[in-house]
Amino acid sequence: MIDLRRLHVLRAVSHYGTVTAAARALHFTPSAASQQIRQLARDLGVDLLEPQGRGVRLTPAAESLLAHADAIQARWEQAELDLRADDGDPAGLLRVTGFPVAVSVLLAPMAVRLGERHPRLSVRIAEVGVPECFDLLFEGETDLAVVEATPRNPTLGDARFDQQPLLDDPFDLVVPEGHALAGRARVDLSEAAREPWIAPVADSPCRPHVMSACGAAGFTPDVVHHARDWNVTAHLVAHGLGVALVPRLAQLPPHLPIARVRCTGNPHRKLLTCTRGGCKTRPAVAVALRELRELATTAAA
Repeated sequence: MIDLRRLHVLRAVSHYGTVTAAARALHFTPSAASQQIRQLARDLGVDLLEPQGRGVRLTPAAESLLAHADAIQARWEQAELDLRADDGDPAGLLRVTGFPVAVSVLLAPMAVRLGERHPRLSVRIAEVGVPECFDLLFEGETDLAVVEATPRNPTLGDARFDQQPLLDDPFDLVVPEGHALAGRARVDLSEAAREPWIAPVADSPCRPHVMSACGAAGFTPDVVHHARDWNVTAHLVAHGLGVALVPRLAQLPPHLPIARVRCTGNPHRKLLTCTRGGCKTRPAVAVALRELRELATTAAA
């Protein structure tokens, strides 16, 4: 018989990449986590970890086991749903997470709508980055996340998560008021190739989108300033320190002397909803997903 607690430790090692990181997330010591995996390996009669440099990696047997483990986790989520099903009316606590723009434009109004339509449902919102959203879902600390699609995300085929398209968010070129490109209905990014640029910080999910859009237009931007917050970016542009690509959903201060100009080629980022495998049919999650889709349709229009 497989000890599901030990199996969860192995799943955490796969998710976080190291025994130490997995132990930290599970509130174990590294030695205790390693012991759990060694005991699981003895129970099954196979090697689950093998040396790789100074660390370890999962063996093919472990990878095969994890494919079953993810399916077991999804079935367990469904079993809990079936056992707790009553009249199907959403009730209890719904925990949702997202990056700042998602919280402002989608999750906050979603919480208001759910509160009005389902008074037995209590929504709790946490603003966190995209990687942290997946960690919280994996740990069972959140029920639903709105994330930005990035190359670092788990693949869409990852059975641990159910990721669904929600919204395409176009990027606009933001320039100082009075700039030669301000007032244009649409601009080709190549026209801003010689401008100083303000770009997202290196670890921002939007950074690859900005660099790719400029690359597709045939140039590498001369990035002279970096910002994490779109409000900061807008103020830098307003002071004439450069131009920037900003997602259309990002709400910039209306009093600033800046102009947003649409771009040819429609550079954009994709927003996704994400739940744990087997969770999206929970009544609370299902109604939240429905509200998010309606809000996304309005935002896109």
